[in-house]
Amino acid sequence: MRTPAHRDRHARPTRARRDEHTTHQHFHDRRPNMTDTDREPVTVIGLGPMGRAMAVALLDAGHPVTVWNRTPSRATPVVDKGAVHAATVADALAASELVILSLTDYQAMDDILSTATDALAGKLIVNLSSDTPQRTTEAATWLARHGARLLVGGVMVSAELIGTEQSYVFYSGPRDSFDAHVRTLDVIGRPDYRGEDHALAQLYYQAQLDIFLTSLAAYLHATALLGSAGVPATTFAPYATEMFDMMSYFLDGIAAQLEAGEYPGDGATVTTMGATADHIVGASDAAGIDTTLPRAVQSYYHRAIAAGHDKDGWPSLYTVITQR
Repeated sequence: MRTPAHRDRHARPTRARRDEHTTHQHFHDRRPNMTDTDREPVTVIGLGPMGRAMAVALLDAGHPVTVWNRTPSRATPVVDKGAVHAATVADALAASELVILSLTDYQAMDDILSTATDALAGKLIVNLSSDTPQRTTEAATWLARHGARLLVGGVMVSAELIGTEQSYVFYSGPRDSFDAHVRTLDVIGRPDYRGEDHALAQLYYQAQLDIFLTSLAAYLHATALLGSAGVPATTFAPYATEMFDMMSYFLDGIAAQLEAGEYPGDGATVTTMGATADHIVGASDAAGIDTTLPRAVQSYYHRAIAAGHDKDGWPSLYTVITQR
């Protein structure tokens, strides 16, 4: 997750709540009983802030770490901490069965690994780069042709939180490969396995960031709306924080409605919420600020009303979103 760190209570669900809904194992309490000889070698390819943080966390946990980066100077900080700098991609692949990629996208993986396809056989490539679900599926097929397996990952914290209790990572792909290396993957962050379908980890990652990025944009838009009246951002900030805290209340029970396809209008109906959306657009126009985001939200309500959901609850917007 290549975003600035934010307050922990908004960064992800609480651990107790997550454990009710995810299937995973956590091994932090077992690490002190492991000896250095128990820790498997790991190769990390890609040494931006995230890759360096992963390499350092693995070194701190006692894993032998080999690194490679297209800009060799980026390897210096982790080499100084004990990592081995591979001279070539083939050397980096040869050093470990478990190869972690932290790159810009899957095209970067193609560009790098295509130079050393003979060294891919028998490797587990854990790609923690972001891309579309389709690209992950294509990558799994391409790697399989060269005798390697793909485990897709989505890191849900920023680099400075890697290796901490706040860190968690979605994974999807072959379950046996995940299970075989879960202790090592746990060093980076809590491993959350989502299924055999390679696309799932990317979808979970992007779904979480869908909420995150849209919420950040909404905060900035709301701040600009008040700023048009001369209200300082620092004055509004506590109220925005309170609204974010309140969101969990509004979401309680909504998932069950979405699963059932039933949207009772005994609370906030599409008509009443849509009127508010209209007012936000009007206020934004009057303030002279950009209306792209509120108009997008407004369009959902207008389309839901046109589809006959005017008296249904606001979750009925889901029908508009899923039937583009």
